[in-house]
Amino acid sequence: MARRCDITGKGPLTGNNVSHANNKTKRRQLPNLRSVKITLEDGTTKRVKVAASTLRTMKKRAAQAATAE
Repeated sequence: MARRCDITGKGPLTGNNVSHANNKTKRRQLPNLRSVKITLEDGTTKRVKVAASTLRTMKKRAAQAATAE
């Protein structure tokens, strides 16, 4: 299972946990992925993994498009 956003390509970041004694251990920060159904232009639906931040942007753009009409 790829932990990557299908739309933006956001993926895991790597870094360090740093303790009070300045000990460093590796860590991964995973994107907040959500599985959503998206309707394509030809009318079919497809299930994709989308980051939560991308989902907010998609909803915002859909609302702007609806008010523009």
